[in-house]
Amino acid sequence: MGRLRRFAEFRYVGVRDTMVVYDCDDEDQYAELSERVASGDLLVKNLLSSFAPDELAEARNRGFTQR
Repeated sequence: MGRLRRFAEFRYVGVRDTMVVYDCDDEDQYAELSERVASGDLLVKNLLSSFAPDELAEARNRGFTQR
């Protein structure tokens, strides 16, 4: 499975402009996230979020919805 370089330790990565969380262990979700990161400069704009603990429940607790 893929992981973003700066988020290599995290399974779930959220995008703050849409409040959607992506599961990097899901190939389709990871491909969509990678495309968004490449085309939208999300790292530069500080629009990516990780969660501790790295669980879907924590992402939901912070207001993110699952794709």
